[in-house]
Amino acid sequence: MNKEEQLGRANALLSDPLFNEAFEVLKKDLLNRWESSGSTEVEARESIWLAMRLLDRIHAHITSIVETGHMNEILEKQHPFI
Repeated sequence: MNKEEQLGRANALLSDPLFNEAFEVLKKDLLNRWESSGSTEVEARESIWLAMRLLDRIHAHITSIVETGHMNEILEKQHPFI
């Protein structure tokens, strides 16, 4: 997949209400599970924490694709020969 296709797909994902709702629901569910876990449930709490970090990293990666694509478009317009 080329950069333009990546940018288009990433844009479509980030503007899709179902995609965004899925991230919100998953994050809220993980946070609720973490808050309701007992202090002695160390493995469960670590697993939930890891899942929350991974969810953030996935979203950040998709957002980065869009932001990088937009920056490249701006640079190409300002400096088309670079």
